[in-house]
Amino acid sequence: MKTKILCLVFILVFGWSLAAFGQSATKAMDIVDTAVSAGSFKTLVAAIKAAGLVDTLIGEGPFTVFAPTDEAFGKLPEGTIDDLLKPENKSKLQAILTYHVVAGKVMAADVTGIDSAKTVNGQSLSVKVEGDAVMIDNAKVIKADILCSNGVIHVIDTVVLPK
Repeated sequence: MKTKILCLVFILVFGWSLAAFGQSATKAMDIVDTAVSAGSFKTLVAAIKAAGLVDTLIGEGPFTVFAPTDEAFGKLPEGTIDDLLKPENKSKLQAILTYHVVAGKVMAADVTGIDSAKTVNGQSLSVKVEGDAVMIDNAKVIKADILCSNGVIHVIDTVVLPK
């Protein structure tokens, strides 16, 4: 009986923690669905759609996405987001967004011993561990290892920009 109760508690806690990111305990969602369900990536999802990258990020992968929150996008100068979402700026938006994506599945434990990660846009992000914080360029990872069916999301507090 005690074992059954512990199992039930584990399932409830594990299921609840996944539900916080819009995932069920039985089926992981892809990167885009996970971002949509989380509710804190509305700007990122709008940008992914405007850049025409939805099909890529729901694809097989695996991908590692350093996902800026809506708050992170809010740090950009006023008007920047609206300007980037215009159709004539699609290639610039694609370059910025693909700078947030690394081909392959890079978990938080993998960053010890690396100082950069090559992004899908061809440039490299700097990776630095400072105490218990992980910095991706000038952005701090605030939540790591959100597993998706086609990769992993690491939440960052700042939009990183290609050089």
